[in-house]
Amino acid sequence: MITRRHFTTLSATVLVMAGLPASAGTSMRVLASPGCGCCHAWADLARTRGYTVTVEELTDPEAQKSERGIPLELASCHTIEADGYVFEGHVPFEALEAVLKDRPDITGLAVPGMPMGSPGMGDDPSARFDVIAFGGEAGTGTMYYRAGTAHPFDT
Repeated sequence: MITRRHFTTLSATVLVMAGLPASAGTSMRVLASPGCGCCHAWADLARTRGYTVTVEELTDPEAQKSERGIPLELASCHTIEADGYVFEGHVPFEALEAVLKDRPDITGLAVPGMPMGSPGMGDDPSARFDVIAFGGEAGTGTMYYRAGTAHPFDT
């Protein structure tokens, strides 16, 4: 028998889950630079969006990024593996979730460097930086998303 308390708890859980992105619950593996706080800040943001996140330290960053098909010029401090894709650096969740939903023929997305205001680096929605698709149809790099603009997917 469902009690009023169980019904209230279940209803609240459903409402919270309804507000999460469709890809929430997806497992992510974050390969972080040793001692880098912003890598962990990005992972914490992913957790608050409902993702299941594990964090491991990169042991040989150049080799590990190369193994995943990340062009060296697109490298950042951390690498994320999620649902068959690779996300390099401080990728905004709107762009990441579009890839997980639409399943384009790419290896992944990258935000080269560590732009101020990007997720995990201050989280400023008005911060302007580019998100580059790479691999597959994107080749060595194609503009995918322009953060901080009115129409970020209009590239």
